[in-house]
Amino acid sequence: MRSMEGVVTIVQEGRFQLTDDAGVSYLCILDRNAAAEPAQLAPLQRRQARVRVHYTEPHDLIGLAVASIALV
Repeated sequence: MRSMEGVVTIVQEGRFQLTDDAGVSYLCILDRNAAAEPAQLAPLQRRQARVRVHYTEPHDLIGLAVASIALV
């Protein structure tokens, strides 16, 4: 499993945009077994929180499947 740090910039239900330090944005989708709930994403976006996500890159998704999110 890979990890990345960035700022939560956009949230919609179980999807969010994570922007890294280089300004590159990634579509992130909470995995169905994620250690986070969709309701926890909006407060992170409002605070423009810096987080670390652990994710996989499934071949059948456009985005990253996020397994966990932690504040940095």
